[in-house]
Amino acid sequence: MTAPLPPTTPDVPDTSLAEEEVVTLASELIRIDTTNTGDPDTVVGERAAAEYVAEKLAEVGYETTYVESGAPGRGNVVARLAGSDPSRGALLVHGHLDVVPADASEWSVHPFSGAVQDGYVWGRGAVDMKDMVAMSLALARRLKRDGIQPKRDIIFAFLADEEAGGHYGAQWLVENRPDLFEGATEAISEVGGFSITVKDGVRAYLIETAEKGIAWMTLRARGRAGHGSMVHDDNAVTKLTEAVTRLGTHRFPIVLTDSVRDFLHGISDITGFTVDEDDLEGSVAKLGNIARMIGATLRDTANPTMLKAGYKSNVIPSVAEATVDCRILPGRQEAFERELDEILGPDIEREWVGLPPLETTFDGALVDHMTASILAEDPGAKALPYMLSGGTDAKSFAQLGIRCFGYAPLRLPADLDFSALFHGVDERVPVDALQFGTRVLDRFLRNC
Repeated sequence: MTAPLPPTTPDVPDTSLAEEEVVTLASELIRIDTTNTGDPDTVVGERAAAEYVAEKLAEVGYETTYVESGAPGRGNVVARLAGSDPSRGALLVHGHLDVVPADASEWSVHPFSGAVQDGYVWGRGAVDMKDMVAMSLALARRLKRDGIQPKRDIIFAFLADEEAGGHYGAQWLVENRPDLFEGATEAISEVGGFSITVKDGVRAYLIETAEKGIAWMTLRARGRAGHGSMVHDDNAVTKLTEAVTRLGTHRFPIVLTDSVRDFLHGISDITGFTVDEDDLEGSVAKLGNIARMIGATLRDTANPTMLKAGYKSNVIPSVAEATVDCRILPGRQEAFERELDEILGPDIEREWVGLPPLETTFDGALVDHMTASILAEDPGAKALPYMLSGGTDAKSFAQLGIRCFGYAPLRLPADLDFSALFHGVDERVPVDALQFGTRVLDRFLRNC
């Protein structure tokens, strides 16, 4: 028997100003170039966006904390709104201000124009994740301005450096300023709560309950340096490329995690779609635009992304290196490393930089409030858990014992390939999806 949805407080009129503001805020945030290349020499920095956020919060009466995490320009802003019940754990609402690079020559509009046209807000960061930053900021302003006190403390955090691991953002704050998140027990952030249309116009909203682990791995082969014209039987480049080829063509085993199983069973219940556990890849391939995102959560992956060797065409180098982007399912770390040892062999050195996988259950009062808030705006919809193939700042906040979800609600057109927009060309978010998400989050924040 399905549990009844939690009671909600009466609607507090009205969200129209926040819905109007969210579009402007998203556009203006996109116009602030916060490109994060991962290279300190070429990072633009998040200071301007952080100062913009702090100013918008201060306008309505918030006391904000601005922190630069040991590197000039890597700005973070945190503010807290007191709830009516101090005995309850606080909710953390976090979003990152940085974006990945964009090549303007490939775009229909300039990636930092923040153009509002054809029913969309366009630009780098529109879905990753200045849309959620704008919704959070619009609602932080709405709650404070209208004197609405939520049931629990809400901590709003606007962060640097998520796109390069959070070393100047979430991770640095967790290690150096955990006091800013005192009392927080649960959190919401990006890449969850968006809709997919699954059958006869029925929408399922995917709430992120799990993330694969991230491991950026450096492989290194050593050999004997020499002249390129000689016969050479100890070539570091040859050793490395053979190992990289073996790894790049290897397929790790399919593992059905709880989050993915729950997602597939939920889709099956809605659509009658048959999940064949003996052919999971074939089953997932039938899911349309979402197939690529879900398919990436069926197995570990290890994709070579960069090679580095040599300094002159006729010199055989003594060292060659490769970078591999590894994504690891919850519970698979030890098995993954054993497979790596077998694939790479004893002559290849490896170093790791990474963050662990996460997984929580799709239950509890917070999940009930997420679901109720969506259904209040889209009554025929369903809410389902899913696993993100990438990673977010949740990996850092989980170290504080915070239970983390992806919940940035967007009602999307059935034909929009949403997953392709992340880090993609012509990144954009529908205006009406932003306004829908603002209404959903308003109800959620007031009642959760």
